[in-house]
Amino acid sequence: MSIGTEHKGVVRAAVKGGRRPFFRRRKTCPFSGANAPKIDYKDTKLMQRYLSERGKIVPSRITAVSAKKQRELARAIKRARFLALLPYVQD
Repeated sequence: MSIGTEHKGVVRAAVKGGRRPFFRRRKTCPFSGANAPKIDYKDTKLMQRYLSERGKIVPSRITAVSAKKQRELARAIKRARFLALLPYVQD
């Protein structure tokens, strides 16, 4: 039992070693800012960037879109789908 405890202690010490913690840069919303594009259901080229290759809406944790703008974006994509500007599914 003491060998396993020592082993875990060594692993913990190696992980804590003199390394800096991983630095994660803050993502900024692509729709907020001075010259940011407006979310418009008629702009299918912009809407297409936020759809996966299967046609699903990509989550904001991947695209870095703020919660408010993600709701607007989802509404615009759904509106464009309803008007047949965007497909519901892609093959």
